[in-house]
Amino acid sequence: MALTVRTDPEMERALTALAQAEGASRQEVIRRAVLDRYERQGHRARVEASSERLASRWADVIERLGRV
Repeated sequence: MALTVRTDPEMERALTALAQAEGASRQEVIRRAVLDRYERQGHRARVEASSERLASRWADVIERLGRV
């Protein structure tokens, strides 16, 4: 599948520098960046869901500790 990405001069410089530093193509740099962002977003959602479950489960203990 083809995709056209419009860039500005700043992004061109950054993309070229990253590609050279990583020894990868500009396309690969963009691919890695998108996949990394996707993974981090999924991780963030899992952490938030887990935090909500734990806060609900331990709400009474947290409340009592806050009164000490």
